[in-house]
Amino acid sequence: MEQKPIPSHASRLSPCYATSGATPPPPAQLLHCRRSFSTARPTDHRQQFGSDDSLPLPTSAIIPSGDPLTSAILPPSRHQGAPKFGLTRLLQQNRGFVAQSISKMTRSLDKCDQGIEHISGIIRPATTVYADEAVEALRAGKVIAVPTDTLYGFACDACSVEAVNRIYEIKGRKYTSPLAICVGDVNDIGRFAVTDHLPLGLLEGLLPGPVTVVLTRGESSILEKSLNPGLDSIGVRVPDSNFIRMIARGSGSALALTSANLSGQPSSVDIKDFKSLWEHCTFVYDGGILPAGRAGSTVVDLTVLGKYKILRTGSAEAETVSILERHSLQEAGATTFYPNAKS
Repeated sequence: MEQKPIPSHASRLSPCYATSGATPPPPAQLLHCRRSFSTARPTDHRQQFGSDDSLPLPTSAIIPSGDPLTSAILPPSRHQGAPKFGLTRLLQQNRGFVAQSISKMTRSLDKCDQGIEHISGIIRPATTVYADEAVEALRAGKVIAVPTDTLYGFACDACSVEAVNRIYEIKGRKYTSPLAICVGDVNDIGRFAVTDHLPLGLLEGLLPGPVTVVLTRGESSILEKSLNPGLDSIGVRVPDSNFIRMIARGSGSALALTSANLSGQPSSVDIKDFKSLWEHCTFVYDGGILPAGRAGSTVVDLTVLGKYKILRTGSAEAETVSILERHSLQEAGATTFYPNAKS
C-alpha cells in the first residue's frame, strides 16, 4: 500500500502526525483555529449566575487532553488545566449532575426574568436601589406598598392629608379608625410624640422590632392635626426592616402606615395577597414572603407614667412584656386605642 508523503509542517506540529501518517490541517487553518480559540473563550458562569461553583462550564469548553490537534494549537496550560476541576470525573460519577445543574441555571434565568418584570411595571424589588424612587413618590403625595418586619403595608407621607385619605379609600377603612406612623430611627420618635416619661433605654429595647408603641402626641408634635382627628395619642413603629427605614429617613418626615389589605380581610405576607389593590399604588415593593405570619405587630400603650397596656398581642407579646417589666413598668387597665389596626 502506497504511503502518502508527510507534509513538512507536520513534524513541527506533533509527533502524532509524523508517526501516524495522518494528514494534519494546513498552517493557515491552524492559525484560524488558534484565533477562534483565543477569541471564543468559555463563559464564566460564576460571573453570570452568581458564585455557585456547582454550575458547570459548557461541555464545549471541556477540551480532551489526548487530542493531537488541540495539543498543537493550545499551550499545555490552556487545555491541560481543565481536568484539574474534575468535571469529567464528576460527570461520570454522577449522571444526574448535568440535569441538576441545568435546573439550577433555569431557576436563575427565571429570577432574571422576574427582575426585568419588576423594573418594567409598578412592581419593584425592595432593595436600596429603589429607596430614592420611593421617597420621591411619597413626597409627591403618592401611596406605595412596602414590606415591614411583620406584614406588607400601605405607606404615605403622614403630613399629606390627600395621601392619608387615599389610604382610607384604598382599604375601604372607616375614617374613625386611626393610622400608625413609621419613623426611621428611635431618636426620631420625640419629634412626633412625648417620650420624656419613659424609662431610659425602654424604647431602644423594644425598637426596631415588631412593636407599635402608643404615645401621647403632645403640643410639640409636628404631625398634622388631620391625622387621627380627635385622638391625642399616636401609634409609632420602627420596623426591623432596612428598606422602609431608609424610606422614612429619606422622607424627612413620618410615614402613615397600615396593613396592605381591604379592611376586615386577612393581612398580607406576600404581594400576591393584595394583588387586586396594586393598581391603586404608585409602586409595590416586593420583599418576598414575610416569615412573621399574619399576626401583625404587638401594640402596647405607654401613655401613662409607669404603666403599660397590651392592646393587641401581635407577634411579639411575650418578648415585649419581658422588656417592659425589666424596666419596672406595671400593667394598667384597658384603653380603646388601636383595637383593630395591623401593621
